[in-house]
Amino acid sequence: MADEQELAQSQRRHWQDTYAAHPGMYGEKPSEPAVHAASAFSAAGAENVLELGAGHGRDALYFAREGFTVQATDFSPVGLEQLRDAAHSQGIDQRVTTAVHDVREPLPLPDASVDAVFAHMLLCMALSTKDIHALVGEVRRLLRPGGVFLYTVRHTGDAHYGAGTAHGDDIFEHGGFAVHFFPRELVDALADGWILQEVHAFEEGELPRRLWRVTQTLPR
Repeated sequence: MADEQELAQSQRRHWQDTYAAHPGMYGEKPSEPAVHAASAFSAAGAENVLELGAGHGRDALYFAREGFTVQATDFSPVGLEQLRDAAHSQGIDQRVTTAVHDVREPLPLPDASVDAVFAHMLLCMALSTKDIHALVGEVRRLLRPGGVFLYTVRHTGDAHYGAGTAHGDDIFEHGGFAVHFFPRELVDALADGWILQEVHAFEEGELPRRLWRVTQTLPR
């Protein structure tokens, strides 16, 4: 437990320092998973979106520009400050709210209060398998029946799996960033009680990173 808390604290500091040193580090263009998610959320009739691990907000801002009301959370106040500034400059700040939140803690939202949840590479951060299951349980609690949960994770076929510093539980730290690489069994376990609609393999960025885009829906 102490090792997990120490890793969590070091990762929080690392992300804070990274966002401070590299404002808007991922650019303004939305990720491809966010573009896909906006289409999926619209098809499901969603009006409001919760993004977990929003960072400096490229995807949250995209959702807002697409007409969704967006709640963006991250454990980095620096990243969220950049998000709010960008929302104001784009004239969409009325559609975006932010909250500093560590996903190891319960989400401060009522039951069945959200239409859709998006998390791009948040679940594969330095979270234990137990933490990940608890988080997906929280997502299930706050989604309305028929709500959509779309997330992406790096998986065990990624080039960095097994490289760098091992922290156990399929977590490896490389270049200062700790990643929980997902085996397919974990994806299936997290979909228990859901309707698993898609597990789509894709690549992103340098190396390239190898990920799954997972879409699952809460039964009505």
